Amino acid sequence: MLESCYRPLERCFGGGGNGRDELLWHMDLKPHASGDYSIAVVQANSSLEDQGQVFTSSSTTYVGVYDGHGGPEASRFITNHLFPYLHKFATEGGGLSVEVIRKAFEATEEEFLHLVNRLWLDQPQIASVGSCCLVGAISNDILYVANLGDSRAVLGRRLSDGHKSNSSPVVAERLSTDHNVGDEEVRKEVEALHPDDSHIVVYTRGSWRIKGIIQVSRSIGDVYLKKPEFNREPLFQQYASPIPLKRAVMSAEPSILFRKLRPQDLFLIFASDGLWEQLSDEVAVEIVLKNPRVGIAKRLVRAALQEAARKREMRYDDIKIIEKGLRRHFHDDITVIVIYLDHHQGSPNGRFKKHGDIGCTSTPVDICSLNSVEGDNTPQISF
Repeated sequence: MLESCYRPLERCFGGGGNGRDELLWHMDLKPHASGDYSIAVVQANSSLEDQGQVFTSSSTTYVGVYDGHGGPEASRFITNHLFPYLHKFATEGGGLSVEVIRKAFEATEEEFLHLVNRLWLDQPQIASVGSCCLVGAISNDILYVANLGDSRAVLGRRLSDGHKSNSSPVVAERLSTDHNVGDEEVRKEVEALHPDDSHIVVYTRGSWRIKGIIQVSRSIGDVYLKKPEFNREPLFQQYASPIPLKRAVMSAEPSILFRKLRPQDLFLIFASDGLWEQLSDEVAVEIVLKNPRVGIAKRLVRAALQEAARKREMRYDDIKIIEKGLRRHFHDDITVIVIYLDHHQGSPNGRFKKHGDIGCTSTPVDICSLNSVEGDNTPQISF
């Protein structure tokens, strides 16, 4: 049922290097049961560490944004495992629920731990790879948002006075929690969980970091910061000095929000923190509100790149010719998925009326090679 998630994207959806920015991939507009959706991703790292995907059927829409760190392996792994687990547990449990989502996150984390166990001696760096994980799910007019890390989901919602009026202002409502110790509340939460460790969070390299290493407090992976037995050689023979751990300093427990969709809910923006480093929630919502749907995710990415250029007193034209790897000095990998919600009241989108209709879009594994080499850029672990 989910195999279409893993087909070569250039052939399935016609995305790729449209436009002049060879590190930007986009899919302008596709239908889902509650409206339309748009995806865009821009690569900054030598290996694209962001991954994103949307699964659609006549009754359900899943959205995923996975922002990897330390390498691309964890975000690619989530792409191949999380949605199948969601589908499996929802089928077994009679539908989507908070418990189903929690179980899918737990199973994905456990499966990644098994991978680390298998590869540990030959590829010890796999223990230091992790990924933020933001998931949205719509089923039976109920929206679920689950999050690990600092990717973010924002709702564009019309302020309604009880009457259906297109003249009512639209506000940005944040639906996810940023698990980043740069936020004082998150920092206090981590410190409260480790009262015996006065150095659990330290300020270094311009930001607050857990054990001086990482800014996010929750993720899939980062096994060496969750399992003390992996915080040792052979990993640190090659990379760094070990950090003594008595117990886990990160978790894979998602924060989960659910709510019924309402007529005034217009659209959702799911994006990795590369977007939110450049644009506020309010600016992003305003861009979606005031521009055509076709290519809206690409428009948000370009707005973020223009802001990154402005901060460096450069032009967007200057940034877009910088090669991957070097480009990370100017901005992060950015993944954006915009989900319009205008069909959730009433009949499904015409493209998804049949019970068996299924669609899935996943972003490329590597944009540069997608644009230059024919072949399958399906997200797969390359071990």
